[in-house]
Amino acid sequence: MKSILFCQNTYAFGILNPIKEELLKQGDTYLWYVPDELLPSFPYKNENHTTCIKAVLKFEPDSSFVPGNEIPHYLTGVKAQVFHGFAGEKKGHFRIRHYFDLYLTQGPYFTRHFEALKKRYQNFDVVETGWPKLDCYSSERQLYNNEKTDLLKSVQAKNLILYAPTFSPSLTSAPFLLEEIEKLSQSSDYLVLIKFHDLMATEWITVYKELASRYNNIKFIVDHNIIKYLLMADLLVSDTSSVIYEFLLLDKPVISFKNIAADIYWDNQLDYNELLGRIKINLDKDPYRKERHFILDQYHPYSDGRSAERMVNAVKNYISRFGVPLKRKISILRKYKMLKTFGWN
Repeated sequence: MKSILFCQNTYAFGILNPIKEELLKQGDTYLWYVPDELLPSFPYKNENHTTCIKAVLKFEPDSSFVPGNEIPHYLTGVKAQVFHGFAGEKKGHFRIRHYFDLYLTQGPYFTRHFEALKKRYQNFDVVETGWPKLDCYSSERQLYNNEKTDLLKSVQAKNLILYAPTFSPSLTSAPFLLEEIEKLSQSSDYLVLIKFHDLMATEWITVYKELASRYNNIKFIVDHNIIKYLLMADLLVSDTSSVIYEFLLLDKPVISFKNIAADIYWDNQLDYNELLGRIKINLDKDPYRKERHFILDQYHPYSDGRSAERMVNAVKNYISRFGVPLKRKISILRKYKMLKTFGWN
């Protein structure tokens, strides 16, 4: 099977790499598609990749794995949506844009929603596989323990706190938690790592980098893959970001601010204050431990590290049943959008 690893944002690299490894394991070939603007950040430049849609066409793929929301309809092959997070409450997560033949869902909560949409539209399939980015949870859980110990010792802190807000202007806590994060620097108990989304406004990146430059126990992280820091952190501070679910799946406490989810299974605050007190309560008492087990059961009940394998096999099974699609049928308006975005075939 020839597959495209289709990247539209830098977060796609960490999601798709386990699929690449599985394709290699099964003796399949692959081609990374990376737009020109992402190429400087692309970590696999020594691997088969292109920035040109015409090269993707020439490759004649049997399948494409896509963490984003779009892919050119005129590419050959099964177009598989593999998702870029767990925030089902965000606008657009369950929107059917008709670019995909196959939705590979993370867990029962998502599967139920897309199965209902499948009955309505009847032009795609749904297979529950788990999410490949989290395959490393089974193999890397203890990988960074020594690094974490060294980081804490370097500032004589007891716990590592990760602040990872969303970039969405209407949802981000970054403008409102600056003082609270600075207050954390006054406590010798905590080392604070700040990890912003790749699309965070430059203004707030600058402000928080400056804050980190003034305090030894605040560090601004420049890294496209957040998994390492999720594994190391004792507690996550966020807002309405899908990273909350990735962290909850490690069975560790979360504090969010003004999260818009209908159902919340962690400590969500409606005012931007008292962060230090909430951190102490959640680390000492972990009052939401029972509640977050719903997330473990419903959002991603897979701990075997084989989600990428299930995704590759699901696509192969689709091809065995229906063959390799030559293109995807979509509306004229969406065709125009794809041609405008990716160019003429």
